[in-house]
Amino acid sequence: MTLSVGTETEAAPTRPTRRIPFWVWPLALAAILVVLSVIRIVTGQGDIASSGTLSAALAWAMPLALAGLGGLWAERAGVINIGLEGMMILGTWGAAFGALHGGPWMGVVGALVCGALGGLVHALATVTFGVDHIVSGVALNIVAVGVASYLAARFFGGLEGGSDVQSPALPHLPRVGIPGIADPLATVEDKNWFFVSELAALLKAATTGLSALTVLGLLLFVGTWWVLWRTPFGLRVRSCGESPVAAETLGVNVYLYKYIAVVTSGALAGLGGGFLAMVASDTYREGQTGGRGYIGLAAMIFGNWRPGGVLMGSGLFGYMDALQLRGGGAALHALLLLVALLLLGIGIWQILRRQAYVQGTIAVVVGILVVVYWFLSDQVPSEVTPFAPHLTTLLVLAFASQRLRMPAANGKVYRRGEGR
Repeated sequence: MTLSVGTETEAAPTRPTRRIPFWVWPLALAAILVVLSVIRIVTGQGDIASSGTLSAALAWAMPLALAGLGGLWAERAGVINIGLEGMMILGTWGAAFGALHGGPWMGVVGALVCGALGGLVHALATVTFGVDHIVSGVALNIVAVGVASYLAARFFGGLEGGSDVQSPALPHLPRVGIPGIADPLATVEDKNWFFVSELAALLKAATTGLSALTVLGLLLFVGTWWVLWRTPFGLRVRSCGESPVAAETLGVNVYLYKYIAVVTSGALAGLGGGFLAMVASDTYREGQTGGRGYIGLAAMIFGNWRPGGVLMGSGLFGYMDALQLRGGGAALHALLLLVALLLLGIGIWQILRRQAYVQGTIAVVVGILVVVYWFLSDQVPSEVTPFAPHLTTLLVLAFASQRLRMPAANGKVYRRGEGR
């Protein structure tokens, strides 16, 4: 690999990495649909992969994905962004204020601007003043709650339909889709054909009734991949997260690129908050984010600081959340069979391919215990249902240990001229 910035080049030895061929992704998706179809037939739970569930999963995943994508931008430049939650909170208020005064697209702008302001504060503290990144992020989360509460009371309290903790109803963003395709796909889905009905449900969820902000969010993932991994600008940003001293010697203005990345991070997290206010709901409400900024940060780590991985991690959590909201304990009980298969597959892979015998054996044993519980019970207890998405997601991720590699200089305070 050659690091090239400006007119100078420097060879940087790297470990060889294996790229996943493009054809693997559609094959993996097909395998997932086959498994879901088998589980539907065995358990009789139609909601396990219905178009409604998949549409809800996408809606619940998008705020997490945007927050995770924001964290990716900051951490690829070497700045840990624990403040994603606070930036999302600011984004929810900014979306409501902009939408009420200028329409839905102005709400999108308001979410971006308010989130970016939170990112600017975090960049000022960490990049310019050298404050510990964790301390700055936690402080921003705390301050954002108070700022949003004050601004809501100041600007929404006197409006009709509003209060000190809630805005009036917000205008809706347009919805897009491919016309004329929903009814034929719904017909195929209702046939309950093996695999074909699940494929029709997936296509229907992906092509009908999508919020324009969902489409924009997916395009931002593609754009992030292209900018950070296919352009000189992206190479400079990533060099600041790997070795800012080396980047400085090659003429990179490290402070500037860190500022750009962290402000972009805040804007994306703010957009995730705007999604909650304008798409997932139709109002701003105090406490609306519900800790999703932290979950987005976890999705970023699960995704190994890669856009595709962030999207997969967010989708997993969004799917679990949507399933428990739509189907309750019975649907989650059916999903236990999928969890068991995942754990057994992960355990066998760990033993045979990675020689991780202890971890693989534990995964297999837990998978067998889940199968036994599935046979002996009819549904997940109602007391556990609200937490089942979190527990199941953590269980699967714990055993699917990845070779995580964070940027080498992530979280380190940088001062200009250190290498001289």
